[in-house]
Amino acid sequence: MKVLFVINGLGTGGTERSLAELLPGLRSAGIEAVVACLVARPQGVEESVRTEGFRVVILGEGRWSRVLRLRALVKSERPDLVHSAIFDANITARLATAGLKIPLVNSYTNVPYSGLRLTDPNLRRWRLALVRVVDMVTARLFVNRFHAVSETVKRTVCADLGVPADKITVVLRGRDPVRLRASHPTSGGTTREELGLIGDERVILAVGRHEYQKGHGYLIEAFASLAMTRPEIVLLIVGRSGESTEEMRRLISSHGLDERVRLLGFRDDVPHLLSESDIFVAPSLWEGLPGAVLEAMSFGLPIVASDLAAVREAVQDNVSALLVPAEDVDKLRDAIETLLDDPDRARVLGEVAQREFRRSFTTDVSTRGMVELYRTVCGN
Repeated sequence: MKVLFVINGLGTGGTERSLAELLPGLRSAGIEAVVACLVARPQGVEESVRTEGFRVVILGEGRWSRVLRLRALVKSERPDLVHSAIFDANITARLATAGLKIPLVNSYTNVPYSGLRLTDPNLRRWRLALVRVVDMVTARLFVNRFHAVSETVKRTVCADLGVPADKITVVLRGRDPVRLRASHPTSGGTTREELGLIGDERVILAVGRHEYQKGHGYLIEAFASLAMTRPEIVLLIVGRSGESTEEMRRLISSHGLDERVRLLGFRDDVPHLLSESDIFVAPSLWEGLPGAVLEAMSFGLPIVASDLAAVREAVQDNVSALLVPAEDVDKLRDAIETLLDDPDRARVLGEVAQREFRRSFTTDVSTRGMVELYRTVCGN
């Protein structure tokens, strides 16, 4: 079987990482993969995908030119199916495969039309409404099967786009524990020294691009309250710059935290940072299924996260994580403080999360699910 993947680019996001994690497992299952990207990304997983020996085709600029280039690629590669993810790539794939009688699978990895998005000050409501109409109409016309990364995403696709539930297959995201173990230091020390952590600092880590969705501002406010009486704590935030970067910097400066909150930007050594951290925090306002949380689970790191439906598909409150209402600075602070003050409880939560990761969220599990989906779509 040959699958042609279409994605906006092999950048730094969770969807891109999930695809990079999936490809080797598909190859082991006898599935040949080619990846078509709308654009090249200077940061992310593109280099690692190429290094693994997978062919990556950059379609280039121009919305309609991309459609024509992708259509030509589909005709020349003659895949058994096309699988796309992320809105722009989905629309491009829908138009490019129209009338070619090649099955098209679309992935939904987030909850793009959630009412919470309307609180985003950077959002243009008319644009979101237009995107939703385009998504809904073309999905019904051109897509054979839909893939959702969680039951939460499936429910929103049904409700917001009118897609029948029996056309959506849920396959949870996965991460490769072997890659994660191989990526962090075996002897310790180096990463802490590079980050200027030369004492007994206790490290709180958050991972996510600087966008409203990720809720970093609430975490900075919670940390500011904690930092007044806890000189030993440091907050590291990993993720590429975005529309919230300047506001995050303003908050850090206004609280006098320039030496204790560090915006590390994009990093390709997140496993190193996880191995050097004491607590992982995910203060998102909405999620599809957060890959960063899965990686924290794989390390057995105690987690504080927003109490979102998608997050509850990965961890349970007071069992494998502490969950707090999104946007609630006081409860976010209290949960972090609980784990700082009770290391035994933090350790148990991390151990339970790690066991759940190994049971449900490895690449082996997600690969089996995707192979079964492809075979169903292709009638094999």
